[in-house]
Amino acid sequence: MTNTYTDHGSGDTLVFLHGFCESKEVWAEFTQPLQQKFRILALDLPGFGDNTENISSYSMESMADEVKRQLDELNIKSCLLVGHSMGGYVGMAFAGKYGHLLRGLCLFHSSALPDTDEKKEQRNKSIDFVERHGVDNFINPFIEPLFYEGNRARLQQEIELMKNIGKATPRESITGALAAMRDRPDRSQVLREIKCPVLFIFGKEDGAVPLDKALEQCHLPGNSMVYFLEKTGHMGMFERTYETRKALEKFAETILGS
Repeated sequence: MTNTYTDHGSGDTLVFLHGFCESKEVWAEFTQPLQQKFRILALDLPGFGDNTENISSYSMESMADEVKRQLDELNIKSCLLVGHSMGGYVGMAFAGKYGHLLRGLCLFHSSALPDTDEKKEQRNKSIDFVERHGVDNFINPFIEPLFYEGNRARLQQEIELMKNIGKATPRESITGALAAMRDRPDRSQVLREIKCPVLFIFGKEDGAVPLDKALEQCHLPGNSMVYFLEKTGHMGMFERTYETRKALEKFAETILGS
């Protein structure tokens, strides 16, 4: 059986959740230096990477339940959860259901807010496109705009990695996750009530999480840290590897006392 997670290092646990049409592989290089100080767990969310068998639901809540199941299986009683994009939506669902397990939460180019009507319509069009034209035709034009245009030339290798991961994703996982993201609720109240510190990482050129939406939510938790990155789109782990990793490392050391 293929492994649906990677588990490296020791110490306090940092759990990494990937975004839409991604897999645990996007975190491989990014988390390597962090393994010297922390236990690093990177999961494949249901429907993605090596976790594509017997998926009954793609809702953010069911994905959060699967994260909880994995943590229980690995006997992890508390963690700092890092969610990129859709992984952050799952992180918010996890915080709503299992907040007592969180020592910290990082929304990495992500949001507690629901889709706007315009975004919901975009999701519907994407579902229709994937069903009509297939995965490859969807992924090819989807990936590159996630990166700020000024970073694309130097990150061709990373863009190809993302395309390869995306093209290996089953069609039903893509359409299921698109519908689940479209239908996710507003979780602003979860941010207001969350007991642990929250780190927000935003790209100033991120079309998926615009600056006005970022500013709407970053003040909601009782304790939050916010990092805005210029000349950065939606993929800070590749576009600003050093800066985002250092921000996360400092956040983890602050709240975990490492």
